[in-house]
Amino acid sequence: MGDFVNFINNIIWSQALIYLCLGTGLYFSLCSRFLQLRHLKIMIHLIFQSKSNEIGISSFQALSMTLAGRVGTGNIAGVATAITFGGPGALFWMWIVAFLGASSAFVESTLGQIYKEKLDGEYRGGPAFYIEKGLKMKWFACLFALTTIFSCGLLLPGVQANSIGASLNIAFNINPNVTATLISLLLGFIIFGGVKRIATFAGAVVPFMALGYIIVACVIVAFNIHQLPNVLLLIWKSAFGFDAGFGAILGLAIMWGVKRGVYSNEAAQGTGPHASSAAAVSHPAKQGLVQAFSVYIDTLFVCSATGFMLLITGLYNVQGPEGVALYTGIIGVSAGPGYVQTAMESMMPGFGGYFVAVALFFFAFTTIVAYYYIAETNVAYLNRKMHFTWPIFLLKIALMTSVVYGTINTADLAWGLGDIGVGLMAWLNIMAILLLRKTAFICLKDYEKQLANGIDPIFNPTNLGIEGADYWVTPSNGKNEIHELVQCNDEIK
Repeated sequence: MGDFVNFINNIIWSQALIYLCLGTGLYFSLCSRFLQLRHLKIMIHLIFQSKSNEIGISSFQALSMTLAGRVGTGNIAGVATAITFGGPGALFWMWIVAFLGASSAFVESTLGQIYKEKLDGEYRGGPAFYIEKGLKMKWFACLFALTTIFSCGLLLPGVQANSIGASLNIAFNINPNVTATLISLLLGFIIFGGVKRIATFAGAVVPFMALGYIIVACVIVAFNIHQLPNVLLLIWKSAFGFDAGFGAILGLAIMWGVKRGVYSNEAAQGTGPHASSAAAVSHPAKQGLVQAFSVYIDTLFVCSATGFMLLITGLYNVQGPEGVALYTGIIGVSAGPGYVQTAMESMMPGFGGYFVAVALFFFAFTTIVAYYYIAETNVAYLNRKMHFTWPIFLLKIALMTSVVYGTINTADLAWGLGDIGVGLMAWLNIMAILLLRKTAFICLKDYEKQLANGIDPIFNPTNLGIEGADYWVTPSNGKNEIHELVQCNDEIK
């Protein structure tokens, strides 16, 4: 099974996908004149501006749901594995993916808002919706929906659950079988409550856990600030093959940095648009900018905190091709959450290991919840004309089974399956957003024009020549949706 998974991964995560992720982000950055820098102040303002209505959630809740999917085991175990197999330079390439990926996150999340629908009293959207409505390719949309259900419902949850099981076993000596039971029961309570309960849960937990983790990591870095310049130099030299010890793995540094960067921040993967489509905003570009900022939070803040801790303490290993040890700083611990727990425990004895285990539990658990919402949205897309109830029920059972399976199996197998899911979604979504890029940038120019004229932007696709954005122009219950959003904006003011 492991050999087969590795074989599939080598095909999906070839050099083509690595450079496609980087190239797409660079292309979108140039086309948007680096919106991720120009609109940084607006991004922060928008996070706290919008509010929810009876069928939608606020921008902050949508951001929290997205971060619930992005801030997960990839920020702890993922960084550790990236450094293990790509060297310290992998962290630099994770930063590059985050910076360029912010523009990709804007494009996909804006498209998700443009082509969203109102299904069963809730906003729904994502790549399947904008592929069908924007590209008018129903078969492509169904392919993405099925791939996403398979990836988020079966492949990806196991990675998160496995890291929870490993970290709790290390810190508290809890048997993985017990952890699997606990996670599945908690998950069942959340996912049977609907999108509102998911949004409320994520909004309450994600900001707290991310901020707490960053603060503790910053304290550790502050206590060792004299080492930070050397760490940054090591990252820089390793990223370009200038370090004598890690020069031979330059290609691996890029591959693992991009691979784990995409896994962590999910930019261009196609997961972010699902949560962003649920937000009640007056203009799609607003939520696109909010989601672009979420990439920064995930990688530049949380992943960097983990990477700095490992490199400052020296408690990490680096393996070259064929398992050759290039650096050994920790013995008897597998690459993953154990590295971070050992590093933090060395700096905060009696507290660090436990803290990482608890933080990782919340990080990974909220990610599993987000995966369910994404898979459920794609089931709703395929099922929106038939209204069967059994597909959603089967999804919930499959997800809970996947969590149990992932918790009690090996980390290598869990990560391998997760990488397949990420790679498949990325291939399909990147092709879609490249074909639909003009629509997203038309939307951005319209937003910027209205903002420059002192207007709180309102989206009207008809005036922009955008077809298929039925939600924004179709009357609902005798009212026009745009009119409803104008009223919502007036209330906010």
